[in-house]
Amino acid sequence: MPLEPKSIQLAKVAPPLPETNLVPITLTDETMEVRFERVLKTMKAEGYSTLVIYEDLEHGSNFEYLTGFLTRFEEALLIIHDDGTVYYVLGNENLKLEKHARLKGKVIHAPQFSLPNQPRFEDKPLTEILDQTLFKVDGQIGLVGWKLFTGTHAESKKNFDLPHYIVETITKQIGSDKVFNATDLFIGDQGVRTTNTANEIAHYEFGAALASASILKTLDAVEIGKTEMELGQILNASGQPNSVVTIAATGKRFEKARLYPGHKKIALGDPVSLTVGYKGGLQSRSAFAVHDATELPKGQEQYLEKVVYPYFKAISTWLENVHIGMEGKEVYKLIETVLPKKQYGWHLNPGHYVADEEWMASPIYKDSTVTLKSGMLFQVDIIPSIEGFSGTSAEGGIVLADEMLKEQIKSNYPEIWDRMIKRRTFIMDQLGIDLHEDILPLGNALPYLRPFLLDKEKAVTISKKV
Repeated sequence: MPLEPKSIQLAKVAPPLPETNLVPITLTDETMEVRFERVLKTMKAEGYSTLVIYEDLEHGSNFEYLTGFLTRFEEALLIIHDDGTVYYVLGNENLKLEKHARLKGKVIHAPQFSLPNQPRFEDKPLTEILDQTLFKVDGQIGLVGWKLFTGTHAESKKNFDLPHYIVETITKQIGSDKVFNATDLFIGDQGVRTTNTANEIAHYEFGAALASASILKTLDAVEIGKTEMELGQILNASGQPNSVVTIAATGKRFEKARLYPGHKKIALGDPVSLTVGYKGGLQSRSAFAVHDATELPKGQEQYLEKVVYPYFKAISTWLENVHIGMEGKEVYKLIETVLPKKQYGWHLNPGHYVADEEWMASPIYKDSTVTLKSGMLFQVDIIPSIEGFSGTSAEGGIVLADEMLKEQIKSNYPEIWDRMIKRRTFIMDQLGIDLHEDILPLGNALPYLRPFLLDKEKAVTISKKV
């Protein structure tokens, strides 16, 4: 259907009200059992008799999906047979964690997975540790890392992102012809992790809501003379692990390859970038430390018209039109229609899955026939890059939910449901976006955007053209 014309402007808007009583929701035993059963069912359907799931701190979400924990600073393997047999292969400092794991299994010690120079007690070659008895070989052997090798020239089933010494050991034991990349069982187009139950949504909503609370507090704290570290201190909240590097940057980015907040002070006219993410969601803002357009740096005078307003039109179009039953290519085409890539320079997927990691995968690409389903968690993530202009962002997360899932959230997590409804009301009543009925916001900051950070009263809004 044709898109309705929009009139976008900067206007006085009361900011979203602070959300309180944000507490973590634990995944239930039932959820963990369902996850394991889904993996077993899927591996059998795909002809895998054994899955070997790799984990390190930055690449552990598929492992954590089943076990409930990460090994922090060591590597690990979770080996699963299609009959439900489970093995943990763990380094020195994680042998103690198996007894706390949500999935029970036999522990095998691999000192090779420990930190450098730690004692190699019970030392023996990895070929003896990962011996043939750990692999059920009547079907294929699937190796699960964290990356999908997609694209025209990729040999997706024979490329592996596990460390070479592990792949080499396994293939020596059972032969390379039986070994395939099985990461798609978890995060591929039909992966088990692409949809979520009410309990999982409640679990992830905590991080997304915390990111929203942190970004809103930080926006209020932006002042001339304040340092990046002072803003970073506000962004990082409640001792929670970040899903991405926290960004609090003013002025030129990446000087001397520096990624982290430093002692640089905000100056009038500086571009400012703010990003914080936790399990379940991320919030990002890019704007200027000015009171109004008259203080914008030379060359940025049309920042609102050339960058902010077209971007906000794209974000609002996404939120008004994306729904259950839509195909990924339809979302891609939708954004291409309102924010042409050639003109606005975006090059990543205009939206992607989020879960324990900030970017799990994405069903939104040019020729995607993936159908969007109830229970999918998305980051509404579009990044314009326009020659000569600074960027803008009001990124945040949502969940697609049908009536059954909505009722489950409402019944089991009434406080979270109440927050979601209030977020919807704010987006529609205050920002003028006709939010699609399938969309539940995971945080209250989406898509609240102050392009002029020293003006705490104004944000970008929409009114329909008459």
